[in-house]
This record gives sequence, structure tokens and C-alpha cells, in this order.
Amino acid sequence: MATRPEWISVLARASAEEMESLAGTFPPYRRLRGPETGLTMLRGRAGGDGAAFNLGEATATRCTVALADGTLGHGWRLGRDRRAAEIAAVLDALLQGAEGEAWQARVVAPLAEAQRAAREQQSRRAAATAVRFSTLGTMR
Repeated sequence: MATRPEWISVLARASAEEMESLAGTFPPYRRLRGPETGLTMLRGRAGGDGAAFNLGEATATRCTVALADGTLGHGWRLGRDRRAAEIAAVLDALLQGAEGEAWQARVVAPLAEAQRAAREQQSRRAAATAVRFSTLGTMR
């Protein structure tokens, strides 16, 4: 079973269509905040381990919902997809409930697997373009 930070990360990267197709219908909920779009500061580190600095701003969307039983769910994502942020918030609330494991198996696990496969494919494409300087040295 994934932890809450893990499932929030998976939901933040999934599209609204992907989440809706896996989740189906949702129980009643009410919006407490948003969905609203604003800016967030991106931080970086020189060399990956140096002093932190402000890299720039990025557009982000957030939403908070409450289920009928009072469980709160939060959704965040880069960009302006308000519907995806709202769906992620509803799923976050459902994943915290008694049927959380069922929601994980139904929604989070397939999304995580699809995202992992996409990352691997992208890594393979990037690796195919890598220049191996030791190989170039022996070609003379």
C-alpha cells in the first residue's frame, strides 16, 4: 500500500481523463477551496547539493474537498488543469477512508505503473542518444 505522499505524487502527474476513467463515479463531496490557480516558487541547488536559490515561478492549481463523512482531500498539480486538481483532491479523501486499499488498487496502482513505464521508455530513448567518449577514443 502506498503512503499518502506517494499517492498524492501519482495523482499530481495523472491527467483528469486517466483518473476519471479508472475511478468511475464519486460519492458526494463539497468544495472547500478552489480549484484555484496561482504561482509557486521553484527552488534549485547549485550542483544539486549547494545553497538553495529561487529558480523561478511556475503555475500551479490546488483544490480542497470534504466528503460527507468529513474527510478532507487535497489536490495539487503544476499547470492550470482545474478539473484534474479537483479529482485528485476527491481521490485523496477517498484513499484516506476505510476503502482506501480498494481505491489504491483501482486507481493509484494502475496510474503508478503507467507512469513508471513512461519514465522507463523515456530513459531508454535518452540512453540511445548518449555519447560514450571512451568508445570514441578507440575509433581512431
